[in-house]
Amino acid sequence: MKKKIAGLILLVVLMAVIGGIYFVTGNAPRIVNVDGYVGGEKIELLEDEEVQSVFEEKYGLNVDYSRAGSLDMMTADLSGRDYLFPSSSIALEYYEDLHGSPVQSEIVLNTPIVLYTHQIVLDAFESQGLITTDGDIHYIDMAGLLELIQNGAQWSDIGLPELYGRVSVDTTDPSKSNSGNMFAALVANVLNEGQTVTEADLAAVLPELQDIFGKLGYMETSSSDLFSQFLRMGVGAEPIIAGYESQLIEYAALYPDEYDRIRDDVVMLYPAPTVWSAHVMIALDENGQILLNAMQDEDIQEIAWKKHGFRTGNYGDIADSGAIPAEGVAASITQVAQVPSYDVMKVIIEQLE
Repeated sequence: MKKKIAGLILLVVLMAVIGGIYFVTGNAPRIVNVDGYVGGEKIELLEDEEVQSVFEEKYGLNVDYSRAGSLDMMTADLSGRDYLFPSSSIALEYYEDLHGSPVQSEIVLNTPIVLYTHQIVLDAFESQGLITTDGDIHYIDMAGLLELIQNGAQWSDIGLPELYGRVSVDTTDPSKSNSGNMFAALVANVLNEGQTVTEADLAAVLPELQDIFGKLGYMETSSSDLFSQFLRMGVGAEPIIAGYESQLIEYAALYPDEYDRIRDDVVMLYPAPTVWSAHVMIALDENGQILLNAMQDEDIQEIAWKKHGFRTGNYGDIADSGAIPAEGVAASITQVAQVPSYDVMKVIIEQLE
């Protein structure tokens, strides 16, 4: 009898062990590692623990990346890469020009180009009639701002003797980074009397554009690095920069204590007009396609907006401004200019190198 009981116990133990092995090896989702290049402004999103949980639990993905500028990644070594995640459709057309059609591509995130400045600079711009305010949302007249820059106005000329040098907007290198590229597109359109620049307009616009960018000196290659410097170094070093709307929203959501310390100083200005930056995912193989599909998941899209500031799908407009941790965020983006065509932007980029 005791032998039968012992045998039965042994059988139960074996079944449990075998069942556990089957559960671990047979039922658990297979984890696929994907690797690619990503613009620096989206790294916090990819490293978000909630996002990573969705990737792993719903799609069986472990997502790795290397940071690169939107245009730089197109000419980088793509060996072993499954995807590219630049910040504009111009970058996609650049990829197609160099490599042909990818396996798949989709715009999965959007954010407008904005300017970031400090309260004393906002006050000075208001004194020059450049600012229109709607509640706590500020719009800047880009034509008026460019007129100051082209005329070589000093900061002291507009009431800021504590700031050194000429009025200018710091931006990333337009030949390497998308935020600089999109800002160049915006400036070109404004110089073209608000009309989208065509090939026929280039001869008239390029000299002025080169003059403006030629005065900037060294330019960062990453929008995230430029934004970090702006926050860290203060108004004396970085009076005004070009960046993405998403950056301040993300900073306020992820670092609320730090945001509280800069809340009364840092100001977001919406250029009138602005341009959209379309963050497109380029799948280079089947694994990249899985990631592309995952990025369009409703849970990912909601996290991308509420915690990282990307306007996506159902989150293009703000229904409840109280849900946004940053101040001065527009409910909707209405004054938008069309980005020049890829052929035109290619010439602009080449001339600004």
